Amino acid sequence: MSSSQNIPSKMEAWLYSSTTNGLEKNLNFHASARAPPAVHGNNVLVQVLSASLNPADFKVPEMGLVARKLVIGTPASPGMDFCGRVVAAGANATEFSPGQLVYGCLSRPAQYGSLGEYLVTSSSLLAPVPEGVEVDHAAAIGIAGQTAYQSLAGYVNAGDKVFINGGSGGCGIFAIQIAKAMGCHVATTCSTKNVEFCRSLGADEVIDYSVEEDLVATLRGRGVVYDHIVDHIGYPAPLYCESHHFLAPGKAFVQVGASAMTTFAGRLVWPSLLGGGKRKYVIFFFKNTREDLMKVGEWVQKGAVKIQLDTTYEFEDAVHAFEKLRSGRARGKIIVHVAKP
Repeated sequence: MSSSQNIPSKMEAWLYSSTTNGLEKNLNFHASARAPPAVHGNNVLVQVLSASLNPADFKVPEMGLVARKLVIGTPASPGMDFCGRVVAAGANATEFSPGQLVYGCLSRPAQYGSLGEYLVTSSSLLAPVPEGVEVDHAAAIGIAGQTAYQSLAGYVNAGDKVFINGGSGGCGIFAIQIAKAMGCHVATTCSTKNVEFCRSLGADEVIDYSVEEDLVATLRGRGVVYDHIVDHIGYPAPLYCESHHFLAPGKAFVQVGASAMTTFAGRLVWPSLLGGGKRKYVIFFFKNTREDLMKVGEWVQKGAVKIQLDTTYEFEDAVHAFEKLRSGRARGKIIVHVAKP
């Protein structure tokens, strides 16, 4: 290893083994949980300072016993997004050194998640925190920031008109700002209470879906004006099959999220001859890369993308953080302080 520091054998961590009635109801604090093993190769041991929560942190473990036992391994600490300090680096992870501030995310829920004091990740999935970027803000970038960027990169060019369905959620907040940073005209949807918020993020047009009687009809009335669509919600149901009325030929409709898996399946397989969509339908798959982390981090450093935090919690209040996450009422990222900077 490139570090001569002692590797901790114990750590403070929130652990779960079951998700009955909800993951947060099974979270227990352990003052001396087992720490990750020593790192080798290109792996890096990170002391987590701040963790940012995402819906996948509870949705994946709650998928069933197979997910928890075979994919994750229990007992486990939830959390994927983080910002922390390098403790030790494997022999091949020469770009990182002990004490360095880094940020990133795990590619999926793992046994050693970011609600434990230490985690291990590949050096290829870490980025140094840009100068001037706060720890809490860096922790919030990982999944939502990369997801937003990847749903736009390769699809849009400066001057394009982009429609983002669901602009006030975790990914939508990033998507509006990143699309603007890429030079696009942005239209988005949200509820009444978030209209001004979405405008403050840079949205050129905001449609209030809580008062709009027929969103699809409104979009049809605008004509074929959009060059790209990103859907974080999955409703209204006809949005994709009617998209040829407002999305330009040859352009893509990217499905990032939906309330039910049937939305993805139905939109993907229903043939256009029977009323299905006539535009390219892309189901989004997250890719965890240092390059994309750094790209979003650069925008944050320059102020082109401003991190929106809903609430910050201290480590002892992690259960309350998950309760807020599950409520769906957060406007911005939920942060848990794991250790002192």
